[in-house]
Amino acid sequence: MKKLTGVAGAMVLLSSAAAWAQAPGQPTPWQFDFQVAASPIMESIAWFEDYTLWFITPITLLVLALLAWCVLRFRESANPTPSRTSHNTLIEVIWTVGPVLVLLCIAIPSFQLLTAQYSPPEEPAITLKATGNQWNWDYEYQLEQPISFNSAILTDAARPDSGKEDLRDYPRLLAVDNEVVLPVSTTIRLLTTGSDVIHAFAVPAFGVKLDAVPGRINEMWFRAEREGLYYGQCSENCGKDHAFMPIAIRIVNQAQYDAWVAAAATDVGGANRALMASIEAQNKIASAGE
Repeated sequence: MKKLTGVAGAMVLLSSAAAWAQAPGQPTPWQFDFQVAASPIMESIAWFEDYTLWFITPITLLVLALLAWCVLRFRESANPTPSRTSHNTLIEVIWTVGPVLVLLCIAIPSFQLLTAQYSPPEEPAITLKATGNQWNWDYEYQLEQPISFNSAILTDAARPDSGKEDLRDYPRLLAVDNEVVLPVSTTIRLLTTGSDVIHAFAVPAFGVKLDAVPGRINEMWFRAEREGLYYGQCSENCGKDHAFMPIAIRIVNQAQYDAWVAAAATDVGGANRALMASIEAQNKIASAGE
């Protein structure tokens, strides 16, 4: 799986160099492909999509060509006396063995990827529990001193007081009042459950999509390799406000995360404001250096 992930990473980086520079953690206008991968698992998912297209495209073209050939070659005007052939051993062997080989070529990396999604390469450093509610999320950091808070969609009325007026960084229907904050290059254990109906926790850039089922704990892992603000949504129809149940995860460096944890133990809102100020100052320094 390490080899698969490495190849996937190389392909994604080569094919999306310009996109990496922007590192979008949200949908972009006229987007028809995956969001840029920000985790090893998402890199493998992107690789697997490209890999399967090498089978899907020629098979689709072959079937189309065979259909066109049959329509033209065996139409009544061109073939008034139809063949009475009942079988052809060679053709039957080909259309049995061929699909089996194709399915094996797809199944083996598919099972490897599926296994990797639920098998962290190391013991996770942080366990995050997400509980879906109609229509917001409760988060719990299972640390020595647990941190818990609710995260709901950011309303237009709350934007001025929150300091999240920039729609590029905090887009409508995706921005939230309290983001999840996690350190970069750290293995995270994700636990999900639901408090009322079935929800689904999905963050495309991380390759994460996990059902949140009442009375059940589901588990997955991810590791974000790039700092930034990444968005997702509930991906299971959970009622009238299903479309207004976003997910936002802010990936920061270890020092910023440690400072946030220390402050969030007593005041999550204050910790978020301090973190935003720290990131803004960091961005100004980086811009000045350029």
